[in-house]
Parts: sequence; structure tokens; C-alpha cells
Amino acid sequence: MPALAELEAACKDCTRCPLSATRTQVVFGRGDPDADLVFVGEAPGADEDAQGFPFVGRSGKLLDRLVLEEIGLDRDEFYVMNVVKCRPPGNRDPLPEEIEACSEWFDAQLASLRPKVIVTLGNFASKALLQTTVGITKLRGSTYEWRPGPSGRLSGESSISLVPTFHPAAVLRGNTDAMASMRADLVRAKRVLQGAP
Repeated sequence: MPALAELEAACKDCTRCPLSATRTQVVFGRGDPDADLVFVGEAPGADEDAQGFPFVGRSGKLLDRLVLEEIGLDRDEFYVMNVVKCRPPGNRDPLPEEIEACSEWFDAQLASLRPKVIVTLGNFASKALLQTTVGITKLRGSTYEWRPGPSGRLSGESSISLVPTFHPAAVLRGNTDAMASMRADLVRAKRVLQGAP
């Protein structure tokens, strides 16, 4: 398994899907590569595409604040990444073929990180990782055992605890229930990190 830095360098030149023609740059990830906690979002937005790091806009600032308040970790003590590494035009949802094209990068990145807990942010990331059509409102509030790779690409890897929660953008749109739910889900993730049943 290549080191994370080598993987990121290789990913920067990716042309596996049409998103490579419209991106400003590949948005690989940010944070501590040895962290036990990884957050997974959907795809880079305009701010992320411009700066080259995930969750750097308003949603990222809110995420950083909530993680500090509920888990006690600064932004350099956890890791953040997306299901796809390039911004879809107009911030649309990634297409199935774009997710498939990026899945090898995604799986290799997670295999290199080896987190104890993944927190999926929002409907799209939660559905993609859990391979379900069930929405985030019903998925959140539980912890799932998850194995990397949709068809056993990383077979033999031990399972990872996955905690779905709302995307910070839902909170920013004024959904007060989403804020309370996000805080509760982050507390759940903290308990799992600490080894609580």
C-alpha cells in the first residue's frame, strides 16, 4: 500500500473521469494522516476546488468548531476527505460513473489512513458508503460496522465504525434540528473512539 503522500501525488494527475477537465485541482484530503477519526463528505465545492483542501468554506469552519466543542479535537487532529476528489460542475451530485472512477483512490486512501471511526457527512456520503437508498434522517443516530470497498476490493481489512450525520450545510441553511442531531452524532463518534459499547 503506497504511503498517503505518494497516493496524493499520483492522484493529482488523475484523468479517469470527465471531472478532470473541469476541475481547478484535485482535492485529496486534509488533516492528520494518523488520526483515528475520518470525516467523509460528498465532493469538493467552489472554495475547496480553488484552495485544494476539503471543507475550507463555511461548512468546514462549522465542522471544525463542532468537532472541537463535542470531541475536543482541533482540525489538525482528525482527517477530512470526500467520496470524489474533483468538483462536479455547478456543485451537482457526483454521477455513479464518477464515483466508480474515483473509488480506487478513495479505497486506497482509507486503507492508508486506517481510521477507527468514519463520520459520513450528509445524505450522499452516507448512502454511498453504506450502499443504501435510506436517507440520512433515518440512518443517523446509529453506528454501523463498515468494510472498505463495495465488492471486497480491500477484503481482509477489519471493519471500521461508521457514524452518519447531517452535512454542516444543512445546519447553515437554518435547520436547527440538524445542529442538535450533529452534536449528538459527534458525541456518539467520540464514545466509539473511546471504546464505549
